[in-house]
Amino acid sequence: MRLATLRTASPDGRLVVVSADGLRCLDVPGFPTLQAALDDWTGAAPRLAGLDRQLAAGEGEPLATGDLLAPLPRAWQWLDGSAFRSHGQLMEQLFGSPPPPPGRPLMYQGLSHRFLSATEDVVLPRTEDGIDFEGEFGVITDAVPMGVAPEEALGHIRLIVQINDWSLRVLAPVEMKTGFGWVQAKPACSAAPFAVTPDSLGEAWRDGRVHLPLTVDWNGQRFGAPQGGVMEFGFHDLIAHAASTRDLCAGTIIGSGTVSNPDYRDVGSTCIAERRGIEMLDEGSARTAYMQFGDRVRMECTLPDGRTLFGAIDQTVRSPRA
Repeated sequence: MRLATLRTASPDGRLVVVSADGLRCLDVPGFPTLQAALDDWTGAAPRLAGLDRQLAAGEGEPLATGDLLAPLPRAWQWLDGSAFRSHGQLMEQLFGSPPPPPGRPLMYQGLSHRFLSATEDVVLPRTEDGIDFEGEFGVITDAVPMGVAPEEALGHIRLIVQINDWSLRVLAPVEMKTGFGWVQAKPACSAAPFAVTPDSLGEAWRDGRVHLPLTVDWNGQRFGAPQGGVMEFGFHDLIAHAASTRDLCAGTIIGSGTVSNPDYRDVGSTCIAERRGIEMLDEGSARTAYMQFGDRVRMECTLPDGRTLFGAIDQTVRSPRA
C-alpha cells in the first residue's frame, strides 16, 4: 500500500491512498493527515486497506503528482542513523573521526519541522559550505515504548520511505568538534512522494532492511546504485537503540544513514563525500567537487520488475538570490 500527502493550505497537507501504478488516489475519511493515521494506526489500518482494495478495483481520482508534499511534511522527530559500516569507514578517513564503539549504532537527532517535497528546489546559502546529497532509506513508526527489544521494534514499523539527507560538508567537522552535534551542517531533508507499507516490498523487506538498490544520478550521470540490505544494524536495531531510555512518539522517522556497500568502487555511492573518501584512499587526495548552484540530483528505488517504489526525488540546488 502506498500513502501520499497532497498539498493544501495546511502545512500537513491531506492524506491519500495511492494506486499501485501511482496514477489514482482516494481520500481517507476520518484521517485527514498521515500524522492522524499514525496516531491511531489500529483504527486507520482497516480503512486504509479498504481504500487500497478500491483502488485495485479501478476506483479513484487522478493523482496530481505535482501537488505532492513529503509523505510526512513535518514530523515530531527525525533520528538519523549511520548503519552502513563501509560509509562510516570512509567518513573516518575523510574527516579523521574515530570509529564508533563496537555494537553501538551512530545516531543523531535532526531537523524535523519540515521535509522538502521530492521536486522542489533546494535553496542553500553558499556553495562554499560543501553541498552534498545523501541517499537513504527510512522508516516511520507508531508509538514505541521505552525499552523495546529489537524483535518487538520490528512490529512498530508502519511505513518505509526514501530520503535525501542534505549535508553541508565544510560545516560538519566544525560542529562535530564542539561535541554538541549538528545544526548548521544539516538543513531540511527531502523525501520521495510515497510512503509504503512493508508488505509492498515483498521479499525485499526482511531482517529490518530494504534489500533493493538506491540509484542516484547527478547532473544526468549515474553516480551509484548500492544495495540497501547490507546495513550493519537493521531498522529494528535502530529503533531499539533510540527507545532505550525514552518513548518514541507516533510519526518518528528513523533514517538508515547513507546507503553504502563495501564494493563501492563497483556500485558507486549515494553521496559525494563517500566518493571523495574513495579518492583519498586510492589517489591520496579528493578531486570530486561538491555541488554547485544549478546542479540536479535524482534518486529512485525500483522493484525487481522495474516499478518505482517510493517515486523519485528529483531536485535542483538553487541560490537564495536566484
